[in-house]
Amino acid sequence: MKEKRDLLNGGGLIGAFALWTVMIQCIDVQAVGQNGTRIGFAAFNVWFHQLTGVHMTIYTITDWLGLVPIFICLCFGMLGFVQLIRRKSLLRVDPDIILLGIYYVLVIFGYLFFEMVPVNYRPILIEGHLEASYPSSTTLLVLSVMPTLQFQVDRRVENSLIRRVTAVFVIAFSIFMVIGRLISGVHWASDIVGSILLSTGLFFLYRSSVLLADGKRAKQHPGESVNGVQ
Repeated sequence: MKEKRDLLNGGGLIGAFALWTVMIQCIDVQAVGQNGTRIGFAAFNVWFHQLTGVHMTIYTITDWLGLVPIFICLCFGMLGFVQLIRRKSLLRVDPDIILLGIYYVLVIFGYLFFEMVPVNYRPILIEGHLEASYPSSTTLLVLSVMPTLQFQVDRRVENSLIRRVTAVFVIAFSIFMVIGRLISGVHWASDIVGSILLSTGLFFLYRSSVLLADGKRAKQHPGESVNGVQ
């Protein structure tokens, strides 16, 4: 079943992220970062950083565009709040929206954890400060949130044109943001890889939990539509 496959894929990707994180701290670790900070996969990371250079304009653009997924989070939060007010019970809020809120909290927790426990530091100083860079928080945010937009639109919107336009937007925006952060020179390449593994794994786990909740609800309420799921 799809939910079980998503669960396995999500768990596997989270495991791959954990392994990647360990590898970064063990393989080819050299003091090649700012102020002599030690970086894993040093030869590859330095080579790629020198290849792309530093492009602060791209960094600034992608930084500001990081507000887009935050806005999407707020929109879904507002949807859940409206349902709570109208239905007068948290238990009557759509389960996929409740799970979405939990999912977003986990993403924020992941971000805060790696801010407090730095694995790598940025290859450049930002406004004179040395900042943690692993995993790329902007990449993590974008790749965690944008797929949920597509997933929710597919569940709730019947208009095929809106679905297709949303899919194009989600894919184009995500690709632009990942490539932008990669070539801007404010992250090591390994930071981006870590974000991709973690965000994709978390999304698979979220989708699996929603599909499992759909199945449970379908058994309890036969014939009832579940947010328009096909």
